[in-house]
Amino acid sequence: MKNQLEYVVPCHFGLEAVCKREITDLGYAITKVEDGKVTVAGDIEAMVKANISLRTAQRILLKVGEFRALSFEELFQNIKAIPWEDYLPENARFWVTKATSVKSRLFSPSDIQSITKKAMVERMKEHYHTGWFPEDGADYPVRIAIYKDVVTVGLDSSGESLHKRGYRKMVSKAPIEETLAAGLIRLTPWNRNRILVDPFCGSGTFPIEAAMMGANIAPGMTRQFQGQDWTNLLPARMWQDAREEAEAAILRDVDMDIQGYDIDPQIVKAARENARRAGVDHLIHFQQRAVHQLRHPKKYGFIITNPPYGERLEDKEDLPILYREMGEAFARLDGWSEYVITAYEDAEKYIGKKAAKNRKIYNGMMKTYFYQFPGPKPPKRKIHDEGGDKAGSGEKQ
Repeated sequence: MKNQLEYVVPCHFGLEAVCKREITDLGYAITKVEDGKVTVAGDIEAMVKANISLRTAQRILLKVGEFRALSFEELFQNIKAIPWEDYLPENARFWVTKATSVKSRLFSPSDIQSITKKAMVERMKEHYHTGWFPEDGADYPVRIAIYKDVVTVGLDSSGESLHKRGYRKMVSKAPIEETLAAGLIRLTPWNRNRILVDPFCGSGTFPIEAAMMGANIAPGMTRQFQGQDWTNLLPARMWQDAREEAEAAILRDVDMDIQGYDIDPQIVKAARENARRAGVDHLIHFQQRAVHQLRHPKKYGFIITNPPYGERLEDKEDLPILYREMGEAFARLDGWSEYVITAYEDAEKYIGKKAAKNRKIYNGMMKTYFYQFPGPKPPKRKIHDEGGDKAGSGEKQ
C-alpha cells in the first residue's frame, strides 16, 4: 500500500467549506471539493485522526480506485484491476454496503453492487490462489459512488456514520444530526466566551456540540470505528495513541454560558442525560421553558436553534404563532445574534425581520434554510482576557 493515500470525506450539502476548514486545521491537504464531499491527501494515520477529530464529516472513506466506466464490463475490469490484496487479508469479510449513481450510464445499485463483489472475488482468487474465501475475519465494507460516469471506490473506515457520537440515546421528534449541528455552529462567529441559547433544544444537540467544541472534546473519542479492526493496514496502538492525545487536549477548567430550553419536560430530561453521557452536563443549563418566556439580561449572546417546521399538516397551523413568538423573543434580546435552521417558508415573515444571509442546507433529504441574523460585535476585551477564545469560531461578524 502507498504511503500517500487519498480519503473521501462525505459531509452535508452546504457544509463543504466548513468540513474543508476542519481538515486543513488537522494538517492535511485538500485535493478536491465537490457537492457533499471533500477529498483529502494523507498518510494512514490520517484515517485515525479524521475519524476521531472531525465534527462535520459523515464518514471517512479510504479511496482505493477511481476510473471512468460506461458499461458493466468496464466496471468489472476496472474493479478487478484494483490491488485488493493490498487492503484485504484472505479472510476479510467484504461487500458493497452502498452504491449510488448520478447522471451516469450505469444506474442500477444492485447490479453495481453484485458486479463489484464478483470482480473483487476474481482478483482475490488470483492473488491468494484459492477458489473459496471463508470471510470470517474483519469487515471491509465498500462504497461505490458514480457521478457523470466516473466511479469512485472507497473502503468505509468509520462503520456507523460519524454523527453517532455515542451520547444521544434519547431523541426528540425531529432531531438534528450531530454533524449538521456542529457545522451550523461553525458557520457562526460563536466562541466559548459568548452566551449560547437554544430555545428549541430537543435532545440537546446544539448545546452539547457547542460545549464539546468549547471544551475541545474530540467527537469520536469514546466510540468505535470499523478501521480499528484493520490490523493488516495499521496497528491498534495508533488508535490508542490518538485517543490519548485527544484526551490530553481537553480543556478541563473551561467555563461557558450555554442554555437549552424546551417546552416538553421529558425531552429536557433526555437532553440532560445526553449531556451527561457527552461529559458536558456541567457546562449546560437545561430548563423547561416555552419560547415566549425567553429573556436574558446580558447582551451579545447567540441563539442557534432548530424550531419546528410543521412536518405534519396539522402542525402547520401553529407555526405562524410560534414564529411570531420567536421574533418577539429575539426583539427583547439586546444586541444578540440569531441563527435559525428551518424548512418553514414563511419563517422571516413571522419572525418579523429579513435575514442578513440565508444558506440552503439539506437536513437529510429535506431542503432547509439557515437564516442568519447577526447582531453587533461586543466591545473588544482587554488583551489579557482574549486568549484561547476561538473555539467554534466561523465566519466573521
